[in-house]
Amino acid sequence: MQTKTFSFHPVIFAIAAGALISGSSSSARVHHATRTAPESKATAAVNTKPPLPAQTVGGALQLSAKAWLLMDFDSGEVLASANADEPLPPASLTKMMTSYLVERALGSGKLKQTDLVSVSQNAWCRGSSTESCMYLPLNGQATVIDILRGIIIQSGNDASKAIAEHMAGSEEGFAKLMNAEAMRLGMTHAHFVNATGLPDPQHKASARDLAILARAIIRDSVDYYPLYAEREFKYNGIKQGNRNALLYTDPSVDGLKTGHTEAAGYCLVTSSRRNGMRLITAILNTSSAQARADQTRVLLGWGFSNFEKVSPIALDKVVTTAKVSFGKADTVPAGLGVPWLLTVPRGQQVQTTVEVTPGLEAPVAKGTVIGKVVATSTGKPLGEAPLVAQADVERAGLLLRAWQHITRLFGR
Repeated sequence: MQTKTFSFHPVIFAIAAGALISGSSSSARVHHATRTAPESKATAAVNTKPPLPAQTVGGALQLSAKAWLLMDFDSGEVLASANADEPLPPASLTKMMTSYLVERALGSGKLKQTDLVSVSQNAWCRGSSTESCMYLPLNGQATVIDILRGIIIQSGNDASKAIAEHMAGSEEGFAKLMNAEAMRLGMTHAHFVNATGLPDPQHKASARDLAILARAIIRDSVDYYPLYAEREFKYNGIKQGNRNALLYTDPSVDGLKTGHTEAAGYCLVTSSRRNGMRLITAILNTSSAQARADQTRVLLGWGFSNFEKVSPIALDKVVTTAKVSFGKADTVPAGLGVPWLLTVPRGQQVQTTVEVTPGLEAPVAKGTVIGKVVATSTGKPLGEAPLVAQADVERAGLLLRAWQHITRLFGR
């Protein structure tokens, strides 16, 4: 039996699953308070239908994938899942970590797009039906940016092995880099032994791990993330299409990666952005390319229908007035420093409380963090944002400070 976990009270999910709610306006109610303190190439036919209705039992979303997860990109909150922490063979979803390491090296200057990568006998792909290939020439060279496209779009095992050897000397050495990065990102159930996802009993990752990795790619690889939405890439005279069928039929989908082996089944990690809200899905071990596309469509449709973005507090709103000691002014207005958005079930009531740092003393510069705003719903925390001073408060002169000391001493 699959274990289902939800990030909100179960009653939230007793929503008509098939109803699609359009528009980006917020319908959640907000209250404030203050206190001190290798597969066959995909075709468009795989996903030409409208969003499928979600199957629910007792208000809980049901999918046939062995493990699946729906994540809000902005907060990293898991909105719904099943078997999210079970380590499973990730197949070519592994290549998201390979491409991420390449992108980080490009961002730091350790690699350049025009650097040449050599293709060893070990990396060379012989073009069999048992693996995905970019078709790099044996003992030839390719640029880093072409290699990156070959990993992301064509799912090339040869490209993944070649860049692993280029960056770490060997695929085994590169796997150590992969595991170190997985640990840094908090991928607690992931263990990599190769750069491709080819079967190995020790090579595993969970749906949660892969969603965390997808979120990191979108967040950190701004210059290279558009590659994940490219539908085809031609290299060495061979043009191949991206196997993510949703890229051809759903304009809101802009990544990320497919995977398939006999042990892993058909897998798909996807990102979709609609009406200012981005959701990430991870579907592991389904029965076919059709099934992984359909189940992703179900999960995305259900997520966008049942959740919305809300702003608990407007950016220009004075949330509270904080007391300041030993300043030319006794108080300072406080509010948010940056826009604050939360993803919540549609119509969910949201409360906020303001916590001001006690013992605030001048000088206080505009923009200084002087507390936080906490959002809750039915007593459960949803998120928090820094509370910042909206004005400067200069320190008082010596005589005024002395008088303030006296008045504090006598409780005036």
